[in-house]
Amino acid sequence: MKFRLFFAACAAILPAMVQAQGNVTLYGVVDTGVAYVNGIGANRDGLAFMPNLTGTVPSRWGLRGGEDLGGGNKAIFWLESGFAPDSGAANQGGRLFGRQALVGLSGNWGQVAFGRQYTMLFWAMLDPDILGPNIFGSGSIDNYLPNTRADNAVSYKGTFGGLTVGATYSFGRDTVNAGPSPSGTNCAGENPADSRACREWSTMLKYDAASWGVAVAYDSLRGGPGAFAGLTRSALTDDRLSVNGYFMLGQTKIAGGWLRRDNQASATRISDLFYSGASYPITTKFSVDAEAFYQRYHDSPNKVWLFAGRGTYAFTKRTSIYGTIGYIINGGNLALSVNSAQPGTNPTPGANQFGVMTGVKHIF
Repeated sequence: MKFRLFFAACAAILPAMVQAQGNVTLYGVVDTGVAYVNGIGANRDGLAFMPNLTGTVPSRWGLRGGEDLGGGNKAIFWLESGFAPDSGAANQGGRLFGRQALVGLSGNWGQVAFGRQYTMLFWAMLDPDILGPNIFGSGSIDNYLPNTRADNAVSYKGTFGGLTVGATYSFGRDTVNAGPSPSGTNCAGENPADSRACREWSTMLKYDAASWGVAVAYDSLRGGPGAFAGLTRSALTDDRLSVNGYFMLGQTKIAGGWLRRDNQASATRISDLFYSGASYPITTKFSVDAEAFYQRYHDSPNKVWLFAGRGTYAFTKRTSIYGTIGYIINGGNLALSVNSAQPGTNPTPGANQFGVMTGVKHIF
């Protein structure tokens, strides 16, 4: 009798469970291969390795979904975990959901979300930065750009016609000690003794038409006791102003932008990053992307050029192979590595470096 009641109860709740599960999507990307970088250190050594962070994009898996609340409104959630495909270890400082962990409400009026999430700088640069988080790309020059996330954040983003407006505010931008690195900067914030410590805020204004788009964003990081990268006081800030755009010329996407950085914790406080790139599908299966970057520091001989390209062949919509190359030219005292996916591959100050990678990307 008890078993019959148990199975009857299961049969009664099963449709509700299926309906709830139908609003949840499991997704992911696995992207890795083999890379080579030359000119490492004073001996100018070369290193072949399997990147633990990114190929064309970082490997990740996630869950996202929502519930219809009626009247055009719904509840939403997004959990996303980054992992190193070479070892299976969790990235973003070992967080379970280090890429995103948010819950919120959305409707025709926009979306409000709470939790760990992207700042508006990410959304502003998503289209104009052609190579994005590629192993050779903008992250090789400014490693915050592929990691524009904040813990303890409240966000608003709304799109009205072609216009998108957004803002974030974080009460403590990074609670993980995994550094010094952009994946964990040891700035937890939410400090009763210092209400400014480790705060973050960002704003964005973006307009997209049928064949072009422009965006302006501002992102401000505040320091705190024990924070890495020299931001050890809440009076210190690291700010970025981004102005960029793109347009379509037939099937070719051409994009570029300017990023002004004012880092009060740096001896070379103000810098400008200029970038421009293009993406073109040669066939329905084979596409090429290329981008150039130039960063200069005010009142300093420090400057850097980076040139990067990528070719991708898609077997299907989900599986592709690629080859990508990069070449960096350091000036002054800079010793930036051409690759953003492996620590310890920096050249000597003022030296140049070449990198190449081939790999496989599968989307599920």
